Amino acid sequence: MANHLGSEGTVKIGANDVAELKSWSINETMNPVDDSNIGDTAKTFKSGSTEWDGSVDCFWDETDTNGQGALTIGASVTLNMYPEGATTGDTYYTGTALVTSISRQSAIDGMVEASFSFKGTGALSESTVA
Repeated sequence: MANHLGSEGTVKIGANDVAELKSWSINETMNPVDDSNIGDTAKTFKSGSTEWDGSVDCFWDETDTNGQGALTIGASVTLNMYPEGATTGDTYYTGTALVTSISRQSAIDGMVEASFSFKGTGALSESTVA
């Protein structure tokens, strides 16, 4: 069984790496459709539409114009998320997403950080780096 260190992961906006990456997440869900009938003693469901969303957390880098800089509110971006790295044969997830929120924070005893949330528009695909 294979497993991977989180430090192997990366995120790209199109072909551009997001700099100073701390973590990322994607969540996939399916919305079940109730197809129960009157008189049924238990509810039944059919598979409905799917959706996905997630976030990218970074140390803020104002010079990362093609990575963090591309993640502006309302922007439509192609996200490529690599859990095991971006070399030939590695699995990654890709899809178009809308940036829905940005949070920036700073503490006296820490680094300036930024968090970007997004909502997928269309399907999320699993691919392999060629």
